[in-house]
Amino acid sequence: MSAPSPAPTEKGILQFLEICDSFYPADAVEASVEQQRHWYDALCARFDRPLPPEMIFADGMLQRIAIRRYRPRKILTRTILLYLHGGGFVVGSLESHHAICAEIADFAGAELVSVDYRLAPEYRWPAQTDDGFTVLKHLLSANSKVVLIGDSAGGNLAAGLALRARNEGLSGLVGQVLIYPALGGDLRTGSYVEMAEAPGLTTSDIAYYRDILQAPEGNEIAEPLQAASLAGLPPAFITVAHFDPLRDDGRHYAARLTAEGVEVWFREEPQMVHAWLRARHISDGARDGFHAICEAVRHFAAP
Repeated sequence: MSAPSPAPTEKGILQFLEICDSFYPADAVEASVEQQRHWYDALCARFDRPLPPEMIFADGMLQRIAIRRYRPRKILTRTILLYLHGGGFVVGSLESHHAICAEIADFAGAELVSVDYRLAPEYRWPAQTDDGFTVLKHLLSANSKVVLIGDSAGGNLAAGLALRARNEGLSGLVGQVLIYPALGGDLRTGSYVEMAEAPGLTTSDIAYYRDILQAPEGNEIAEPLQAASLAGLPPAFITVAHFDPLRDDGRHYAARLTAEGVEVWFREEPQMVHAWLRARHISDGARDGFHAICEAVRHFAAP
């Protein structure tokens, strides 16, 4: 008889998981990409929230890339926040993280730009990082300071963009906020084994997303944990969920950054699962974790 899969006990996060299960089946990755996107969009709509008072947002295009700009009621800094959404590089959009972006911008008192990067399988790697880098370079060229923020697949993109900016000698990147990021860890070890059947995201799901993206194995932009050096990167805030196969990616990246002289704030949410950002208004743990993210963003973005 096999041991039960590790699972949280916090009431709010269990309610969140129950809602997610009613929208997004556990075997979703076996469905067509179109069906996955339909389920994901419906799930995101279920957790949608009214935007903060007086929040202004507008859609636009930067070269061929769709973006959404958020401007909160009170601007406290000229630093720009750049958000890369999660979704396994397969699902997700400007709409899926709309309220999340607005709430972060409002808390930090900073303008935020969200990127509608191209998705797989229609567009394989490096389309996603190239779209993000195009937007990042545009913001930096306008003499702006920028904070990178990303969750899950977006955390992968944000970490990769920080490496690309360093490698090209770009200045102005003042922080990176990585939220349960996928950073290219070994699927046969650590949390990938311990949390292989975790609620919300399994190791087999991660293998599916890697396969569909087709990023080159060992490439440091696609797999930041494989980078030869992390020295010279901007300070980082990294948060992981305990019940998540990706947990050790964040743990190991934080440890490596620290060892190579980069200032790091690391936080592990003991009762959280992957994608807990959406539970921030129904779970005490998610609420506290989201507040910590917003505090980190505001710290990095300070004038």
